[in-house]
Amino acid sequence: MTTARRPRFSERLGLAEFDDDALYEGVPRHLVGPLQRWVGTHFSDYDEVAELLCLRLRFALLPGESPKFKLTSTDGMDLLDVVDAILSHEDDDVGGDFEDELARILGEAGSAYRVSSNGRFLELRMDETVRDAVDLAQASATAATAGSASEHLREAWQNVYGRSPNPSVAYSQAIKAVEAAAHAVLEPNNAKSTLGTMIRNLRDAPQNFRVAIDGPSGGEPGPVLGMLQMLWQGQTSRHGGQTPTRPETQEAAEMAVHLAAALVQWFTAGAVTRRT
Repeated sequence: MTTARRPRFSERLGLAEFDDDALYEGVPRHLVGPLQRWVGTHFSDYDEVAELLCLRLRFALLPGESPKFKLTSTDGMDLLDVVDAILSHEDDDVGGDFEDELARILGEAGSAYRVSSNGRFLELRMDETVRDAVDLAQASATAATAGSASEHLREAWQNVYGRSPNPSVAYSQAIKAVEAAAHAVLEPNNAKSTLGTMIRNLRDAPQNFRVAIDGPSGGEPGPVLGMLQMLWQGQTSRHGGQTPTRPETQEAAEMAVHLAAALVQWFTAGAVTRRT
């Protein structure tokens, strides 16, 4: 946990200013050494896992150079790639109990990156309330009726906020998360349903559904329909055709993931239901 910073002596004298809220992208000089030492705690002088990570990261070893030395002597974005690769390695013995120490280092250094909530990758740092909202949606989506919604939402988050963002994949996974979460409510008897068919079913028979907020419309799901349509129609790259498609931008993918998180939470927590 990041502790409150005592003002520097120069600040107390009014000779300098320091922005506590500033976040550093990349690897600033004050973070290089601590990150390199964190990496070094995971490997022996010659370690098969270190060699495997060098291969995955396409790091060429010089004659006689140990994989550990290669991994611990990098800096800049290469060093962040090494840290991310260690976290994502499937062998728990590599990650071990070092995630908390890494989180402390990144937090104290004011890094723009943080360890993900599952400890498996680096992600962009953001407001904790936003992160908590997505975690809540993932937890709610573990219900049996939600299918693979939690898994898809997790993949969407990693692909939009991870170290190597892929907006198109993030957007696609966001749609899949909503499809999985909404299926039991909107089209439980259609094994081949898609978000498109669910939208059509909701649009054609809104009287069959209600939302928890019982406003002037009597709980009709019009706003939910609008959100579903925005998510579905915003992705043009899922199909080929004569009309040009456009790849999803980072901004569009971020919006899609947050939109999906809200929808997943609503459908799995009973905020959108079928009238009986």
